[in-house]
Amino acid sequence: MAERVIDLDTWPRAGAYRLFRTYERPHFAVTVRLDVTHLMRRKADGVSPFRACLYALAAGCHAVPELRTRFRGQDIVVEHDRLTLSPTIALPDGSFGFGYVAYQPDWPAFDAAAEAEIAAVRGGAERAPSNGERDDLLYLSCLPWLDFTGLTNALPDAQDCIPRLSWGKFVTGANGRTTCAFTAEVHHAIADGAHLAQAVEAIQDTLNAL
Repeated sequence: MAERVIDLDTWPRAGAYRLFRTYERPHFAVTVRLDVTHLMRRKADGVSPFRACLYALAAGCHAVPELRTRFRGQDIVVEHDRLTLSPTIALPDGSFGFGYVAYQPDWPAFDAAAEAEIAAVRGGAERAPSNGERDDLLYLSCLPWLDFTGLTNALPDAQDCIPRLSWGKFVTGANGRTTCAFTAEVHHAIADGAHLAQAVEAIQDTLNAL
């Protein structure tokens, strides 16, 4: 995995970046619905909806450079070429643990790695939550009990620029289509609503293609 340092003097986003770095509450969240009808059909073929959502959400973020962008202090901004997913993983005792899965564009390879990591965490392997020592991450969580209409996350402070991605309960409507709520919460210094729209389109395309 590599990163590219962004030149703030030539970066088109520098003005917005500097503006939102001054905000006390610089994060914003957008909630939309994803169509998972095709994914539910693939479940019958043995595809894990949980791992497939991890993959699709990561693929969508990788399609948008701004969602791979991170800042360090005031003057260093980098763009990662590849991120590692850190999902919350439900444990048998009702609590949850943290996992780490490197994103791979190849779905079967990613699926195998995610399956192994989830099994390890559920089997007792302890993975410490990130304490800020790395920023090449995406945080992901599933709320399968709720068909929510909005969601915010616990955030340590205004300096945290790692996107939080969450999805909810799968619901089948009268039209036979199955959908779920999806929320992306990001730091406004690195991304705008248009970037989230691009990511959502790429996520939906990925779900449709699995």
